[in-house]
Amino acid sequence: MTARIILQVFDEYQKARVSFVQTVADLASRAQNVESLENAGVLDLLRPLLSDIVPSIQQTSAVALGRLANHNDRVAQAIIRRDILPQLLRNIDKQSKFYKKAALFVLRAVAKHSPEMASVVVHSQGLQAMVICLEDFDPGVKEAAAWAIGYVARHNKSLAQAAVDAGAVPLLVLSLQEPELCPKQISASALCDISKHSLDLAQTVVDSGAVPFLAKAISNPDPKLKRQAFSALGSIAKHSNEMAEMVVEAEIFPDVLVHMGHPDDNVNKAAAVLTREVCKHTLELAELIANNGGIGALLQLISTSKTDSRLPAIMALGYIAGHSSPLAIAVIGSKGVVELALVLQQESEDHLVTIIVWTLGQIGKHTPEHAKALAVANIFPNLLELYLDPKSSEELKTECQATLKQVLQKCMHIEALEPLLYNAPPNILKYVVGQFSKILPNDARARRLFVTSGGLKKIQELQTDPGSTLMEYVTVIRCCFPDEIIRYYSPGYPDTLLEAVDQFQPKCPSVFTMEQKMSDERGGSSSALFQFNEEQG
Repeated sequence: MTARIILQVFDEYQKARVSFVQTVADLASRAQNVESLENAGVLDLLRPLLSDIVPSIQQTSAVALGRLANHNDRVAQAIIRRDILPQLLRNIDKQSKFYKKAALFVLRAVAKHSPEMASVVVHSQGLQAMVICLEDFDPGVKEAAAWAIGYVARHNKSLAQAAVDAGAVPLLVLSLQEPELCPKQISASALCDISKHSLDLAQTVVDSGAVPFLAKAISNPDPKLKRQAFSALGSIAKHSNEMAEMVVEAEIFPDVLVHMGHPDDNVNKAAAVLTREVCKHTLELAELIANNGGIGALLQLISTSKTDSRLPAIMALGYIAGHSSPLAIAVIGSKGVVELALVLQQESEDHLVTIIVWTLGQIGKHTPEHAKALAVANIFPNLLELYLDPKSSEELKTECQATLKQVLQKCMHIEALEPLLYNAPPNILKYVVGQFSKILPNDARARRLFVTSGGLKKIQELQTDPGSTLMEYVTVIRCCFPDEIIRYYSPGYPDTLLEAVDQFQPKCPSVFTMEQKMSDERGGSSSALFQFNEEQG
């Protein structure tokens, strides 16, 4: 009887512990409960339960800690201060798969908040535990380990290098080959987090044979895996021409371009980012994308998407057009300028408008033909308005000025240039006047139009500093017209004419003298002359 009572007491104690950790874990799943739990001293109560003799209590305690740390960085810091991590990771290789997943969740929840916390996880032998778990047979454990490694590596280059040094990359590549979907997704994401920081890290990922498996993952129907594969390949390709060529050699084009029409916004954005990272490096890579229908695919995404997927697509167009004149003509021929002009009028977000302005500059910078495409689309007034708008960011104003400078210096379209004479500030006006100094000496029709439209008058009104570039341009323009035209349109010339009238002394003969002369010629009297005039009158 006494033994049964004793066993009942212990049984009730165990049930109470199970109930406690389960309830705390449930409460910790909601962010609004975290502060109250912390104030109640929940961390001090959960810590000893990590060493409980009952495995389910250990696991649930770890889950509760992970949820608390995931919601709040203050709790994550408290977990670090209480040295819970070493206790959590003790003999992790001998623990059950359930405990491993719970412990890895805690590591991920702590590491995600900042590079400093991720460094603490690394110094607490967290990376070694993650790598051990990557070798586990259970797909769920591998997934949790890959997820934790990604959260550590994403912060900076040194933490990503620590993951590489721990031997994570080859194991992540092996996880890519798992038949289960989730390990594939998270491993691709972790490889992206590692390779994005530097060329050396990307080279390590490539040397581990990741590219073919990432390329193969593109054909998987799962949207999340597609997105992660595109992102990882983009993180590799962005670092150098050689890296981009290795990605291209995996024969992912034109499949990448097709995915820009995918119904999932995350997938088409990742495909556009990968396209941008490839085409930015060399003319050959840009031509490869253009020849596979890349320009049309990018424009289709820009015209149909209303999300930030358009941003990488617009940048990719800019890179393609910037490489060469024929590629820019191809963009123009595909109605690229018209589409960008439409988006420019509709958008108000500074960062997107800045990229559109940059892309337009890449298209129009090559020749007068390219510049004319922007002029016909009425781009110049829009750029000038953005440049003069006090609400525009400094970055946007700088980009507008740069685009106007490089395109105006190629523009020979007089109808587009002339309105800028009246609105452009001095630092833009000099490029406009410079173009007129190139056009007018060789075009009589343009000279006539320049006079009749008031352009010459405006030039005459300009205040120029002696020896300045603007003064040189104005001098060339004045030499294109006769002196009397220059004088006529000079400021103050009408007042000079009126003053001349006021000062003029008539030298014509008096009426009497004229009458006498006529009378003498006719042999009659002056009265006869008046009578004759009256009869005629």
